[in-house]
Amino acid sequence: MTHSAPPIDIGIPAEHRTAIAEGLGRVLADSTVLYAKTHGFHWNVTGPMFNTLHLMFMEQYTELWTALDAIAERIRALGLPAPFGGAAYAKLASIPESDGVPAALAMVRELVEGHEAVARTIRSVFRTAEAAGDQPTADLLTQRLQIHEKTAWMLRSLLEG
Repeated sequence: MTHSAPPIDIGIPAEHRTAIAEGLGRVLADSTVLYAKTHGFHWNVTGPMFNTLHLMFMEQYTELWTALDAIAERIRALGLPAPFGGAAYAKLASIPESDGVPAALAMVRELVEGHEAVARTIRSVFRTAEAAGDQPTADLLTQRLQIHEKTAWMLRSLLEG
């Protein structure tokens, strides 16, 4: 005898859960590409700002790595599979892969652009979650938005002056 799970009934209609999960899939893809880029820059940064950037990038990729689980688990809680793999992320992400190993300040510029891109993706999904009354997703997205905006500001500060 097989046992099947009951249908999901958390107070959000299936079509809204699907739309939110698909949006979160884009956030997950952007975050994963940004994670990989930040980690690669951590490994490859050189120059007079090496120590500062090496440590800063490590803090940033560690934070992003932890966030990936929270985003993927929210997609699963909504009843959909979390996207994974390079091909899926290439289709879903708005952030391009880095072309080779840029100079230190070009790395910083790429990361500013990456964090701002994730913020834009989050904002587009936030509207969907909010309209559906999905408070847990809205809360997760608010937290992620604060982190991406603060990180973009901190990185941008290295490029000013």
